[in-house]
Amino acid sequence: MSDETDIDQKPNEGLLAEGSLADGMRIIGEFVHTLPRKPGVYRMIAGDGEVLYVGKARSLRSRVAAYTQPTRLDTRLVRMVSGTRTMEFSVTGSEAEALLLENNLIKRFKPRFNVLLRDDKSFPYIVIRRDTEWPQLAKHRGTREPANEYFGPFASATAVNRTLYALQRAFPLRSCSDGVFSTRTRPCLQYQIKRCTAPCVGRIDKAEYGTIVEEVRGFLGGRNREVQQALSQRMEQASSGLEFERAAVLRDRIRALAHIQSHQAIALPSIDEADIFAAHAEAGQVCVQVFFLRAGQNLGNRAYFPSHTKDLDEPAVLSAFIGQFYESRPAPKLILTSHDVAERELLESALAMTAGHKVEIRHPKRGDQKDALDQATLNAREALARRMAERGTQRQLLEGVARVFGLDGPPERIEIYDNSHIQGSAPIGAMVVAGPDGFTKNAYRKFNIKTEGAAGDDFAMMREVLSRRFGRALKENPERDEEHWPDLVLIDGGQGQLEVARQVLTELGLEDIAAVGIAKGPDRDAGREHFYMPGKEAFRLDPKSPVLYYLQRLRDEAHRFVIGGHRKKRSAAIGANPLDEIAGVGAGRKRALLQHFGSARAVAGASLTDLSSVSGVSETLAKKIFDFFHSGG
Repeated sequence: MSDETDIDQKPNEGLLAEGSLADGMRIIGEFVHTLPRKPGVYRMIAGDGEVLYVGKARSLRSRVAAYTQPTRLDTRLVRMVSGTRTMEFSVTGSEAEALLLENNLIKRFKPRFNVLLRDDKSFPYIVIRRDTEWPQLAKHRGTREPANEYFGPFASATAVNRTLYALQRAFPLRSCSDGVFSTRTRPCLQYQIKRCTAPCVGRIDKAEYGTIVEEVRGFLGGRNREVQQALSQRMEQASSGLEFERAAVLRDRIRALAHIQSHQAIALPSIDEADIFAAHAEAGQVCVQVFFLRAGQNLGNRAYFPSHTKDLDEPAVLSAFIGQFYESRPAPKLILTSHDVAERELLESALAMTAGHKVEIRHPKRGDQKDALDQATLNAREALARRMAERGTQRQLLEGVARVFGLDGPPERIEIYDNSHIQGSAPIGAMVVAGPDGFTKNAYRKFNIKTEGAAGDDFAMMREVLSRRFGRALKENPERDEEHWPDLVLIDGGQGQLEVARQVLTELGLEDIAAVGIAKGPDRDAGREHFYMPGKEAFRLDPKSPVLYYLQRLRDEAHRFVIGGHRKKRSAAIGANPLDEIAGVGAGRKRALLQHFGSARAVAGASLTDLSSVSGVSETLAKKIFDFFHSGG
């Protein structure tokens, strides 16, 4: 924000975080007379530096002064003001700029009294790559290149994959990478199953290929009816001309297009571009369903469960949610909402600033747009009901885990550890995290084993993984007052692995973290697992116990994650070429050596004379290559 100014006054920084409402109001009141009557953003901060709340204001002085009037404070605001020990302010050029800055700071600080959008991943697109001689149809995430055409966003990888799969049946453009495309000498399997026209080996000319490109552009651009009619006419012409095989291909393409359209639970042909936001609240929780409509087609939907205080209703949550949702992505021209959004005109102005075009937020009361919103609201209601049922079951399982292992209460964070290697090669350790909301996949971690001699030694690998994990955690948060500390550590292994875990935790002064080993029973049968705890005999659970099933799921997820990491590491090692390690051997000389000798192994066994005979390899480089393979150089 070009006109943004920071006001850094921070009185009473030495006071404790806990205090009374009167203390908070007094501290806030000390700022009021110093504040300008200009738009801006304010932060309410606790004594330990935690940002409690980020808000925006048309007039900073008037808005902050409202917190010093007890009759205007509800329960949530009383708690917030009572915890405030200092404030920070930023003056902006307009209220719209203040709104944008507010959303940016909420995303950065994640204040507990704000509505928080917890899942903010980028959305996938379908791209027609124009930066190549033969355009490619593919999935895309990340930065967009001006030369290419993008269609989306799609709500999830599943939605874009399903559409892309059907599109490849309807429009057989190449989907392979440039590297694969340039080295083909005969058609691949995609051609055999009629999902590619094999331009790589000249089975189609550029004019016909260009026609298919234009067809897919038209379909993704909203002209699906025109495209289908054109295909139908070509099919009839082929049939009339007794070209039955060609007619059958066109028939299959038409069916593929119909398949795409059949998956659109919500479709508004009258709307070119819109996002639908439908909110439903129950028992202090809110679900926001987001549908993406582009060119009249539904590109999928996603359910969000924003974090917020329980006293906020759907309109308040929806207003804050939309602002954060578009903080790092452009808004479409039209946004449909299930409730009237607070400060609608201000939000439209702020979104237009970042999108570069006019943005309208509409709450329709009738017509097909209202019908679409009703369908989205039904989705939100059902998604919230499923989540509440799942969380209830999950809470019962965590209570069962607490009973089985003698914990003080249901664990909020469980960390599961496993290792993987094959005879010491490609050793890797992994941590999986679970809690009341299920698996926390953004907290998963992999550990490449670095300790000399640890590869192949399960105990040494476990020691390294746990030492690195908890040693770093202590360094970053010695007070242990943040949320990333586990209540339970579950080790995939028996008494030996558990003893290693206990030693590491004791050495780091973390004896209060419960550690349990889970080992498969005789013949590695699931259901006969033995559990190991310090100071106790190994024990088993009832084979039909839901808690046992849950613990098995945790162990299996850790096993799946670490095996995946191990396979990737092993594949990378297999694909590595020793020639890459020799200074002076670039891509050209490497290609010449491999073409001449056939493999890196043959290069390793070649004589100095043979190496020198390769084009581009001097006697000096030949000796360097020879020494590398014969003397460890």
